Amino acid sequence: MNVTTKGWIYGFIGVLIFSGSLPATRVAVGELDPYFLTVFRAAIAGLFSVLVIMILRAKRPEKSDILSLIIVALGVVIGFPLLTALALEHNTSAHAIVFLGLLPLSTAIFAVIRGGERPSPVFWVFSVLGSLLVAGFAFFKGGESSLLGDFYMLISIIVCGLGYAEGAKLSRKLGNWQVISWALILSLPFMAILSIYLFPSSWEGISMGTYVSLAYVSLFSMYIGFVFWYRGLSQGGIASVGQLQLLQPFFGLLLAAVILQEEVGFLLVLVNAGVVFCVAAAKQFSR
Repeated sequence: MNVTTKGWIYGFIGVLIFSGSLPATRVAVGELDPYFLTVFRAAIAGLFSVLVIMILRAKRPEKSDILSLIIVALGVVIGFPLLTALALEHNTSAHAIVFLGLLPLSTAIFAVIRGGERPSPVFWVFSVLGSLLVAGFAFFKGGESSLLGDFYMLISIIVCGLGYAEGAKLSRKLGNWQVISWALILSLPFMAILSIYLFPSSWEGISMGTYVSLAYVSLFSMYIGFVFWYRGLSQGGIASVGQLQLLQPFFGLLLAAVILQEEVGFLLVLVNAGVVFCVAAAKQFSR
C-alpha cells in the first residue's frame, strides 16, 4: 500500500469522526452556552494534549512554527467550533451540516495559497461540482435556517479550511498528532481562564446526552479526529484528500436523523452517489 492510499484511509477515518461533531454540538448547545462549550471543549482537549506530549516526550516546535500553530488554533480550535455552535443556535444540524460540502473547496484553495499545491484544472471542475451538489442539497432539504446562522456557517468554513491546510503543511514537519497537540496547548491558558469565567453556576438538570456530546466534541472532534485527518492530508495531499469532506455532510445527516430525529429525504441517496463520483474523480485528477 503506497503512501497516498494510506493518506486517503487516514483521511476517511478522520471524516467519519468529524461527522458526529455537528449533531453532538447541536445536542450540547441545547443546554450549554455556545461560548462556554467552545472554550471548555478546547480546555479539555488541551489538558489531554499536555498528557500526550508528556508521555510521548514530543519535541517542542521551533519559533518559526509558532505562527502556523496560531493559525491552526484560530481556525480549528477556536473559530470553527465557536462559529458552528453559534450557527446551531439558529439552524438545525441537518441544515448546518450540508454547509460542510463547501469545506473541501475551501481546503483546496488554502492548499494552493498556504501549501503550495497545484491541482489540475479538471480537479477544480469536480471539486466545484461536488460542492455545488452538496450546497444544492442544503437549500433543498436542509431544514429550518436563518441568514445569521448561515453567515456563521459560511465564515466557519473559511477559517476551518485555512486551519486544515496550515495544519497539514506543518504536520509534514512536526507530525500529525504533534500539530493538534501543540495548537491546543498554545490555546490552553486562554481557554482555561475563559472556561472558569463562563463556567455555569449550576449543572443541575443537564442531561446525560449533553455530557456525552461534550465528551465527544472535546476528545474525538477536537483531538482524535485531527490525528487521523492531518496525517491523511499530509500523506495524500491537502487538496486531494480534502475532497473526502464532501462525504461528511451525508454521514452527519444520517446521524442527525438517527440521534436527533431530524428529517432527511430519500434524495440523500442520489446526491450522495453524485458526491462519491466527484470525490473519486477529484482523486484521479488531483495532480
